[in-house]
This record gives sequence, structure tokens and C-alpha cells, in this order.
Amino acid sequence: MPPVSGGASRPSSPEPAPNTPGASAGTVMPGICHPTWSGCHTLLVVEGAGVRGVQRSAPGSRATRLELFYDLIFVFAFLNVTTVTAGNPTVAGLIRCLVVLALLWWCWTGFAVLGNLVRTDQGIVPLVGFATMAAAFVLALSLPKAFTDRPGGLPGPLVFAAGYFLVRVGETSIFLWLGRRDRGVRRRWRMLALPVVLATSLIVVAALVPQRLFDGTAEGVFRLALWLAALAVEYGAGLALRGTGWTVLSAGHWAERHSQIVLIALGEAIIALGFAPGGSAGLPLTWPALIAAVLGIAVAAALWWAYFDTLALGMEQTLHRTRDPVARAALARDAYTYLHLPVIAGVILFALGLKGLINDEADVSTPNWGVPLPGFDLLALYGGVALYLLALIVLGRKMLAAPRWPTIGGILLLLVLVPVAGSLPELSALTMLAVAAWLAVGAQTIVDAQRRRGVREVALAEQLAVEEDQTRWRGHHL
Repeated sequence: MPPVSGGASRPSSPEPAPNTPGASAGTVMPGICHPTWSGCHTLLVVEGAGVRGVQRSAPGSRATRLELFYDLIFVFAFLNVTTVTAGNPTVAGLIRCLVVLALLWWCWTGFAVLGNLVRTDQGIVPLVGFATMAAAFVLALSLPKAFTDRPGGLPGPLVFAAGYFLVRVGETSIFLWLGRRDRGVRRRWRMLALPVVLATSLIVVAALVPQRLFDGTAEGVFRLALWLAALAVEYGAGLALRGTGWTVLSAGHWAERHSQIVLIALGEAIIALGFAPGGSAGLPLTWPALIAAVLGIAVAAALWWAYFDTLALGMEQTLHRTRDPVARAALARDAYTYLHLPVIAGVILFALGLKGLINDEADVSTPNWGVPLPGFDLLALYGGVALYLLALIVLGRKMLAAPRWPTIGGILLLLVLVPVAGSLPELSALTMLAVAAWLAVGAQTIVDAQRRRGVREVALAEQLAVEEDQTRWRGHHL
């Protein structure tokens, strides 16, 4: 079969999809490159071309079950991040939490791009996916010892670095496989591998060197500086790709995958609400525990509504309407790869503040409305929701050209309420948070009524059209 090549001209639009009435034989379709793959060039996929063992994706593709399977690793990873940070409720612990979360996010988004490039449930790709999942699980499992090694067993920081390296190699191996017959692609592999090797090397140095040079606080600061340098390499490589021609093949898939990981993060918040290291099986079921559960779900529901009711649909429609590959690439990278990180971070911080709240309220020794939340938990709880809403404000401005003033007012309200909530029992603080979140979301929904109606009508029309086409196809072929 013909190899993937990189020198032909690029069409102005990624539509129509191969194997559809609008695509003639030999139609040149844009491939995909991604900011996690430094040094990538534009891939051009010729209809009918392929590489044995790999089936390329199409502009109308959606997420596969293997990608959802991969996301299960991040359920555990997010839970581990909050658990480790809860055990070290300090500013340093919070910074470490965010650094690890940023590296996990880079691992996740690298696999998301594979699903946009190839069909991850076909050919040899599932085998690569399973290997990547195993490496990602090792990465998540080693999180508690990623910064500070403990006596006995394997060196945690080195295991973390090895897991990170294997995940990144697994994600980029398909790209190398697709271009293995093209000398230019093989040459670019060296550039593609540079951020992976350099970032992993920095993590390894952070694991081995600081304890040999420093003691106490200086050791931790130097190690954290090396981790931040690794992040700068990875994220800086993505920013350096501006204007190099990478584009997103399936806007629907890209938007869907990021919506799914937001759901995964919200699920982590729900798990954290009732999770406690000591377990809850022996605790009684009390009214305060039930109230805490309802209030926690109320806040999570407000976060869901703020993102999924209109904004997620509108962003996907904007990405679909952006036909120019360079402009689409900029939106995909900025709005999804970069700006969705604070969305996830906000939910994880919210989960950190919620951690074990139901268990506290179920303890009969706890006063009915609980005790005041510790300052760290309170800031994580309110700050996480504020960060989440702030990220949605930026996304709404960038993707829908909407200022979202009610949400801005909601963030200011949260900031005002923090000192008040600090002096109240934890259930009262959670009640205030739920009321403030729903006030902001409700006001935003009312202000956006006209835009919301238009976005949702388009989304429903698309859904009905897809269902009709699928029903017709199944009636004919099945």
C-alpha cells in the first residue's frame, strides 16, 4: 500500500469524509498532528491508502470503546491524586498535585489524538492501547511515591518516570508505524521524540539528583523545579507548533473525547464525596450524611450543567464550522488541549475539598452540621469551583464570543463567601456553595436563552439525522 506522505498540497476543508458521496477516488484528506508530538508535519491521507494493521479514521468518526476503556485508568489516577494530596494538605502538596495532574493530562490527550488519527479498536492498535494502558496504570500507581521515595521496594520516582516514558512512546508509536516507509517521516521521528526524552530525563534527574545535593526544604524545591521544567518542555513544544499545519480530522471525535474526560473528573468528585481511607461500612446512615450527599451532588450537577447543557455543544459546532485546517488546529489545541486542563483541575480540587465529607457526617461524634472545614479543604472546595467556572468563561469567550457575565459574578460571589464559610459548619459551607453555584449557572442559562435555544436545536437536529441514517443503514444491511 502507498505510504503516508507529507509533501502534497492541503485542501481548504477537511470535509467531505472518505467513503461518502462527496469524496471521489483519490481524494486527499488531511491527517492529524498534535501539540504533544513535537516536530510533527502535516500528514496527508489518500483515500484507499492504508498501512497493514492500522485503519485510519474519518472526519465523521466518534469515540471507540477502547478509548473509554483507557479512560478507566484515569478514574484511578484522579482518585490517587486527590488521596495523595489530602495526605499532605500544604501549599507544596497542592503544587505537586497540579504538576502531576498536568503530566497525567498530557498522557491522556496524547491518546485522544490517536483516536482522531486511527480507529483504535481495529487492527493492531488495541494491542498498543493495552500496553499503553498498563504503563498508564503503573504511572498512576506510583503517584504516591513520585516525589518522595520511601524505603523498601522499587524507587518510586524512577518507576513514575519509566511509566510516563512508556505511555508517551506507546502513544507516538502508531505515528511512527504509519510513516515507517517515508524517509522524511522517519527523520522527523527524531524531532518528535525530543520532548519525550528530555521531559522524562528531567523527571529521572529529579528522582536521583536532589537528595545528593541538598537536604530538607532545598531538596524538595529543586525536585519541584525539575518537574516544572519537564512540564515546560512538553507544553512549550505544543505551543511552538503554531502555524505548522497540523489539524483535527474529526471535530466530533475531538469534542466528544474531551467531554468524556470531564465526565470522568466529575465522577471522581462523586467518589471523593463518600470515600474515606478507613472505609464507611461500620458507620451508621444519618440525616447529616444524606444531606451532605445531596448537597455534593447538587454542586456536581451545577458543574455538569455549566459545561454540558450548552457550552460543550456550542464548542463542538464551532469546531465543525471552522473549515480552515490551521484555524481548526488552533482552536483544537487552545480550547481543548490547553484550556480543558484548568477545567479538569477545578473538578479535582473540588473533589479534594469534598473528600470523605459523608463519612465525617456519618460519625455520631460529629455535631449535626459538622465542624468548620479546615482552611485547606475550604479553599480547595470553593477555589476548585471558581477555577472551573473561570475556565468556562475563557472557553465561552474564545469559542462562542460570549462574555458570560453571570458566571463572572458567580466567581466574585464565591470569593466573598469564602471567609464567611470558614466560620460555619461544613454542611452550611457546602450549602452556600451549592446555592452560589446554581445562582451563577441559572443566571447564565437565562442570559444565554436565545443562544442556548439555537445551539440545542442544531444539536438535536444533528442527533436525529444521525439516528435516521443509522436506522436506514441497519434496516438495509442487518
